[in-house]
Amino acid sequence: MRLIIFYFLFSISLVAQNNFPKDYFGSPLDIPMQLSGNFGELRPNHFHAGFDFKTQQKEGLKVFAVAEGYVSRIKISTFGNGKTIYITHPNGYTSVYAHLQKAVGSIQDFITKTHYKEQAFEIEMYLKPGEIPIQKGEWIALSGNSGASEGPHLHFEIRDSKTEFIINPMLFGYDNLIKDTKKPIVSALYVYPLSPSTTVNKSRRPILINFSMQKEGGFIADKVLASGPIGFGIVADDYDDISFNKNGVYSVHSILNGQVTFGYQFDTYSFDDMRYINALIDYSKYKKTKQRVQKLFMNSKYNLSFIKTDEAKGQISPVPNLDGIYRIEVGDFFGNKTIISVPIQYDTTPVLVPAEPTISKYFVKAIKDNIFEKDNASVFFPAGTFYDDFTMNFDVRNSILYLHDDSVPAHTNFTITISDGLIPKEKQDKTYIARIEGDRLIYNPTFRRDTTFSAKVKILGKYKLVTDTLAPKITIAKPIEGKWISQDAIQLQISDTGSGIKKYDGFLNGRWVLFEYDNKTNTITHVFNDEFLLNGSNELKLIVSDAMGNSATFETRFNRSVKK
Repeated sequence: MRLIIFYFLFSISLVAQNNFPKDYFGSPLDIPMQLSGNFGELRPNHFHAGFDFKTQQKEGLKVFAVAEGYVSRIKISTFGNGKTIYITHPNGYTSVYAHLQKAVGSIQDFITKTHYKEQAFEIEMYLKPGEIPIQKGEWIALSGNSGASEGPHLHFEIRDSKTEFIINPMLFGYDNLIKDTKKPIVSALYVYPLSPSTTVNKSRRPILINFSMQKEGGFIADKVLASGPIGFGIVADDYDDISFNKNGVYSVHSILNGQVTFGYQFDTYSFDDMRYINALIDYSKYKKTKQRVQKLFMNSKYNLSFIKTDEAKGQISPVPNLDGIYRIEVGDFFGNKTIISVPIQYDTTPVLVPAEPTISKYFVKAIKDNIFEKDNASVFFPAGTFYDDFTMNFDVRNSILYLHDDSVPAHTNFTITISDGLIPKEKQDKTYIARIEGDRLIYNPTFRRDTTFSAKVKILGKYKLVTDTLAPKITIAKPIEGKWISQDAIQLQISDTGSGIKKYDGFLNGRWVLFEYDNKTNTITHVFNDEFLLNGSNELKLIVSDAMGNSATFETRFNRSVKK
């Protein structure tokens, strides 16, 4: 019955694939399509929401609207997707273009006016259907490297306009623009003991299983000897014929003796699903080794919309006198598959490798509220903060709160509270809760009531109170004081060693002017406009503030020839 239900749900997914228009959307670039990232790829704290198109390792390529519609949203940010344009189409979908260098034409005019209206670089605008109509193939922007991009490329998405669900662009015919005859590659296979009494191959710790290729093309793994519930995990990547880099796989399914136990494929999902990636992967191993092992089981049920499991949540319990064959199928969108068969046998051989010892006396129950207190610090975990129960290290020493470590992922915010009556009154408004990351102190927005400080955070680790009274620094590589200049722009370096840059305002001859901030290079740039310049002497001022309200001011005078 479980198999019937699973395949019924899977068939619904396949039927839904056929409902997407295959030739409605064009390409957003006029170069051959190469992907540096595909839909559903595993990323830090999220699944990748679209395609990353390669842009020949440079910025400034023309970006085109993939279909007619209207600009419905524009967001300019120093983080995340950077400069982003959203176009809503009459067929019910919205296309997204991110990490742009800049928009062009009427879109850029609208953005510039909004910058000056709001007197801010970081802005977000929602537009009505008639404000900026767009035709298919219209040039809308230049590709770039803005936001959290790690190199020049175009991030591209297609969303359902009503639900905001992200949809795999391959379903809209983009598979016709790429060639892929290569099977996914599974580079590692792990088996996990899932209870304190489970033994697997004489071990109570996760172990790596060898597997080898067979003549018919599939793989067979070494036999797994176990008693008690176990689960499997894989490291898998996909390659196509033209992109020359690894991407994420499209689908993973596991089957035990003909019964489907666990499966998913990346067709569509919501933004609410994103952080569940930390439940899907072996998060602790990822934090220690940067290797993402996709688990084919759940310890506790979590609500990742596209995963289908059996009643045992993908866990396998070997039984005496009944050997099993566990099959893992890993596929790409083009139907290429890699299959690994794993023989499983019940076995009660004595343990040679014990479970890792746990020395903590604090136990976190994932489905309940948890409060822990010591000395001047406390932490409150609302029910559902974590995916699974765990034993936690908790301590306060030398004014530092030791809150386990970041090998256990939190799904939602929890609250840290620290009190300190010794902080001078004049410094209390300059004090915040910082997370200690190596030599760095990471700022967290902090609420204060008298001498008690609270912050909502999402990462376990070390925390302490930090007082920041130092202003940001502003420097210029080539001073222009008193000089005649003809350059198109002025660029300065800004930095802050404490709570971080929060606000920046530039003024030219007393009028607010736009400065663009690039957090990757700590540069801030103003492109000169004759509208704000005077013929002869000009006065430039830049004020930069951090999150604690400390500010620095840079002022200079320069000369310019202006024809008006």
